[in-house]
Amino acid sequence: MTTQRVEDKVRETLHAVALDAVLAPADLAQQVVRRRGRRRFSQVAGAAVAVAAIAAGAMLGPWGSGGGEQGRPARPAVSPQGWHPWQSGAAGAGERGCLADGSALYCSGSRYDVVKMDANTGERLWSVKVNGGGDGMDPPFAVRDGVVYAYRNHTAEHEPNGDYAGGTDVMAVDAATGRRLWSVKMPQDDRTGQAAMLIDGALWANTPSLRTMSALDPRTGETKWRHTWAKGEVCQRAVLSGVPYLLCTQDSEDVHDTDLLRLDPATGQAHKVTTLRGRQELLGTSDDRMVLASTTSTTAHDFQLSSVSGSGARTSLPDQAKGHIASWAVAGDRLISVSWKGQASAYSLTSGKTVWTGPVGVTMPGKDTMASLATPVVSTRQATVYFFSPAGDLSGLDLRTGKQVWHTHLDTGEPQPGGRSDTPQLLLYQDVLIARNGSRIFSLLPPTGH
Repeated sequence: MTTQRVEDKVRETLHAVALDAVLAPADLAQQVVRRRGRRRFSQVAGAAVAVAAIAAGAMLGPWGSGGGEQGRPARPAVSPQGWHPWQSGAAGAGERGCLADGSALYCSGSRYDVVKMDANTGERLWSVKVNGGGDGMDPPFAVRDGVVYAYRNHTAEHEPNGDYAGGTDVMAVDAATGRRLWSVKMPQDDRTGQAAMLIDGALWANTPSLRTMSALDPRTGETKWRHTWAKGEVCQRAVLSGVPYLLCTQDSEDVHDTDLLRLDPATGQAHKVTTLRGRQELLGTSDDRMVLASTTSTTAHDFQLSSVSGSGARTSLPDQAKGHIASWAVAGDRLISVSWKGQASAYSLTSGKTVWTGPVGVTMPGKDTMASLATPVVSTRQATVYFFSPAGDLSGLDLRTGKQVWHTHLDTGEPQPGGRSDTPQLLLYQDVLIARNGSRIFSLLPPTGH
């Protein structure tokens, strides 16, 4: 597969991918294409094609087998105490995305790197001004023990020729006050899911070099330990139950086997768990397993899906279904996918069987545009899966049958320059839906309870 063909495939398929509630940026395709130095295109091709092909099976989730969930009655939606419907359209406060954590909503925009809002009322509580400028899709990515983790530009200064290349810092902010606790420079402008993530007792971040992952003290940013892999290797990163793992292979156009390494979260000491045959592309994690797509040939167009536990136990997953997927998400024992033709499907991750297929109930964006469907969100308490389109359509389907139980339309305004209104986002705050498109944020309680 040539570099140009891989670039085309990446742009075509990597629009919005989420696992374990981690939203991939809508401009992920362009970010992958720009980062030639970190990984050759042939290595990201596997993930791009596998994402487009996923439709029948992935990994075990917290629901275990799907049987018990089928008989659970859905209960009516209940609003949190003190909540009322609200909306916000403050420019510069939300275009880069949001993260819900309890009754708090943390957002990023063109004017602010972090804005904390009351999820009950929409009231702004504090904000951290942007350093130079803010674009792309890089919302705050984690909250733990009263600390919010997010990205910001390293500098607001311009180069002598007038160009702006701010670089990237990962930073920690006090969740109660908005005071910036610390920031650490990253070696590249990578703000995707593997750039920084929480592990037991630390923030695990790709710093200070491209081949190094460091455990940073959550309160000070000081380095607790570092792990650097060898030259000529490329390593993907995952966290299972607070423990960091690396999937390392040769940085080559040829296909090589992949080593799975477990790092001690307290010391960084590496232990080789197993060697996996062929090139492995990490699609995401669920519970205590990694989901991988593998190939043993540079010319392969089909990829084998499997799940691997932290102990190295590998399970091959059921057959893949061909087709281009616009959006998908994992929730417990369900894989929810939406095709570009507007068909939503639910699959059991235990049996690999199709549970249901039917219309998604929203206006789909054009496949040849950079617009994307929001990652579906699942309310297990209401047994409903929700979808949100850039056009402002919201749809709720019965998680057990696929029948549409609710639909509404939000006035998200005219499309904004730069495509920011083409990357909507959908979040859950208990039973409340928070829908964001561009700088407009809506909080509403869907009248489900079927």
